[in-house]
Amino acid sequence: MKTKTNRDYVTKFIIENREGYYRLAYTYVKNQQDALDIVQEAICKALESQHKLKNPDGIKSWFYKIVVHTALDFLRKSNKIVLTEDEILEDIGGSSSDNYEDTDLMSALDRLSNENKTIVVLRYFEAMKLQDIANIMNIPESTVKTKLYSSLKKLRIELE
Repeated sequence: MKTKTNRDYVTKFIIENREGYYRLAYTYVKNQQDALDIVQEAICKALESQHKLKNPDGIKSWFYKIVVHTALDFLRKSNKIVLTEDEILEDIGGSSSDNYEDTDLMSALDRLSNENKTIVVLRYFEAMKLQDIANIMNIPESTVKTKLYSSLKKLRIELE
């Protein structure tokens, strides 16, 4: 019975939060189809290992960890080339609003290491607590803080 309950809980959580996981995957690959593939693979992994979820309160960091590792595995396997600014603008396309700041930010984020980019994205795009990020990344919270502040300093310099 617990397995069915876990499966239902995991399924409900994934459905309710799908946009956040897609955004996270997209920050790695900058391609809609690849991001969707990463999310789909992460969902499959989560459903296969849902019995390992002991504490339902930790589902957010548990699933984010799966998405991050799936995205990093995808990048390693495919050796994806980072999109140029023209391709990013093309992906954003059709918007009548000014996207220069967003493009500059995304470009600056891409120049960070995958680990530092993940920390910044989880903290500021997904509003996660430092402790949750530490759990996802399997590093101490103090290391998350150090890397976060270092990354923010680099981003600030790049954007000025």
